[in-house]
Parts: sequence; C-alpha cells; structure tokens
Amino acid sequence: MRLVGVDFSGAEGGGRAKIRLVERSLDDPEAPIRSGGRADRERLRRLILDSLEGEPSLWRIDAPFSLPIETLAEHSIDRDWLTMARWMREFGSPRGWRTALREASRREPRRACDRAFGTPMAPMNLRVFKQTWTLVADLLLPLAEAGASIEPVHRTRSPATIVEGCPASVLRAKEWPVRGYKGGGDPPRERRREILTAVRREGVRVPTALAREAIEDEEGDLLDAILLATDPFQGPPPVEASVEAWIF
Repeated sequence: MRLVGVDFSGAEGGGRAKIRLVERSLDDPEAPIRSGGRADRERLRRLILDSLEGEPSLWRIDAPFSLPIETLAEHSIDRDWLTMARWMREFGSPRGWRTALREASRREPRRACDRAFGTPMAPMNLRVFKQTWTLVADLLLPLAEAGASIEPVHRTRSPATIVEGCPASVLRAKEWPVRGYKGGGDPPRERRREILTAVRREGVRVPTALAREAIEDEEGDLLDAILLATDPFQGPPPVEASVEAWIF
C-alpha cells in the first residue's frame, strides 16, 4: 500500500502548482518518504486517475470532503454525498456557493469529524470554503464518477482510496506543537525542525534533503504533506461519516 500525503490548495488557476505531495510505503517501514513534487489540481487528478489501475494507494488530502448534515437539511439536500457534490458543482464557483449558503444561514456548523478531531474550521468558513468547494467539485466528484473510492462517503472496489486528512489534527493527537510553525524567521523555522524530529522519532524516515526543504518552506506546505504521510488514524467512523466524511 502506497500512502500519498497531499497538502491541497483551492487557489485560483487550478492551485498554481502549490499543491505538495509526498509518498510513503506502508508495507516497508524502512523505506524513506519520497517527494512527489508540486502539482496543480489537474496534475493531481491525473495522478489519482492513473492509480485507479495501479498498486493499492491511499491518498490523504488536507481539505474538507463534505458538509454537515445540518447544512444539507437547510438546503433540502438528501443525505447522500454524490447528491451533495453535484449540487455544489452546479454553482460553478466557490464564491457563488458560499453566497448561497450565507443567504440561507450565517451559522457555520461543524461536522462530527471536526468536533472529534479538533479541525481548525468548519467547511464553509471564510478561510477554507474555496478549498472545500474546489476539492469536492473539481477533484473528488470527477474521481468518484471515474470509479475512485472516497472513504467513507463513496465506497468502490478501486485500488485507489481517497481519505480526508488534517495536519493540525495529527499535531494535536501526537501532542506536538500545533501553532507557530508557519512563517519566516527563526522561531517558526525551529518549530518546523522540532516537528520533523518528532516525526522521525515515530519511525517515519524523512531524507535529509527533504527535511531541509521542509524546514526552509516558510508556508509549511511541505511539512503539512509530510504530516499527512504519518500513519492514518484508526477506528470505525460513526454513522454520520457516510455523509459528512471522516478524518483519517
């Protein structure tokens, strides 16, 4: 099983090659993490499509996969992920979708997984809504329609499985520093170095060159991708997760 950690971007222009990927073998604990380079959303979609007929792969992506059941009810959307995703795509842009949400309600309810794993924001929050819409409408929905398995909202027999991840939740669960690792200057740089040391102590082999690049990456994107290549969270998700998604 190949685990791919993906730090996602909802930026205009398809992500502008800002998406970062790293790969790790879950079958060989001695194998080091490998950089998957940079990507925009189109390249990421092609990579996952290519994996539909390859070796088993687990794609762990940092962005909300779904909406709270409460929000679906406000818009009379069935409790079905595909129905929700197609409804989101109809708006044509993240801004139009968020405008419709706020016309119905300015509340920002959190999903069961947001509460369970302490994710920073609700899926429709001002700081994350572009990621939510672009991930669901531009990436996940076309992949689901092509046969990819999106756990646990759209299960198929594909060798490619896509799951939601959250670097902040990894840091919180491990009791590693959650804040202060993004930005320029010595304090954030040292915080990134500290987190990478903790990742290595977990048995995840991060090559020196990749670690150096992650330490110098002021935005923390590469470090986030590395955190998503740590062992996924285990345990059966609750019933709501079949609609709202779950953090792995």
